[in-house]
Amino acid sequence: MANSARQVYGEPVVTASGDTVIPVSRHNGLFGTARPVGVFLIHDGTVSWVSATDTTRIMFFGEFIGLVAATIATLAVLRRPPWPDLTPRGLEALGRLRTTRSGR
Repeated sequence: MANSARQVYGEPVVTASGDTVIPVSRHNGLFGTARPVGVFLIHDGTVSWVSATDTTRIMFFGEFIGLVAATIATLAVLRRPPWPDLTPRGLEALGRLRTTRSGR
């Protein structure tokens, strides 16, 4: 395998239909692991790029967004709940509101 900057190119593989597939990975220098990026596909002299989709990464990102949204919603409800304020100050304000509405 050749190393070009941080890209790692695998050995070309010829399929039964005559297509050539060259895998490409990105090297992670911290632990020495490689993450698949995609493949070059050579078919009838035409080169095309097929990218690899990391569904696990997409899934974790979606879960993270959901967790952040749930945390923000919980904090918003705890800071100012949607139900009436039942403290003495809140009840006093509710009484004043009712008397001003009944006076109209």
